[in-house]
Amino acid sequence: MIRVLIADDEPLIRAGIRMILTSADDIEVVAEAADGRQAVELARRHRVDVALLDIQMPALDGLAALAELGRTAPGVRVLILTTFGERENVLRALRQGGAGFLLKDSAPGELIGAVRAAAAGNAYLSPAATRHVADSLAAGPATGRAEEARQRVAALSERERQVLALLGEGLSNADAGRRIHMSEATVKTYVSRILAKLECGNRVQAALLARDAGLGG
Repeated sequence: MIRVLIADDEPLIRAGIRMILTSADDIEVVAEAADGRQAVELARRHRVDVALLDIQMPALDGLAALAELGRTAPGVRVLILTTFGERENVLRALRQGGAGFLLKDSAPGELIGAVRAAAAGNAYLSPAATRHVADSLAAGPATGRAEEARQRVAALSERERQVLALLGEGLSNADAGRRIHMSEATVKTYVSRILAKLECGNRVQAALLARDAGLGG
């Protein structure tokens, strides 16, 4: 079972999300929170697999709660849930290691699919969020962020940088392996090593870092 926490300051929203998620036979809602601080505490206490965090909450907003969970409970996969689709919020969430970004008007099946993807260690982006990411990549990183990214990437070996560049292009492990004549299993091992060295929570965060550093694409 996928253990899920729902955090939103509106009880009706939490009830609606709970109803959708509990209709899936592999998902269990184990905790609910009305603010970001409570969400962090309950996520740790109940050892949740996936936390659904509203972006606008009292005490701590969703992005602040995401950052706190990244420091204190890095095993929790976080999906940011919001009625807004601002580009900067999407990018902040992903750069902080969020497993995805979902709009509250998403279809029930999309919500369930996003939770399953996050639990499996994959990232999930709604179509609107995907457009924001694509626009950002086309615009290029700010100078300060680019320099920071290059410094972090410098710690990687030449082969690791090569694999990271392919992540920056959005390639799957299988496609990356074909590109550099490496087995899919070996690429997967490299990706795991890269995520650990760069302290990235998922492939999307690593891909954004790669693009900031001038690798890939």
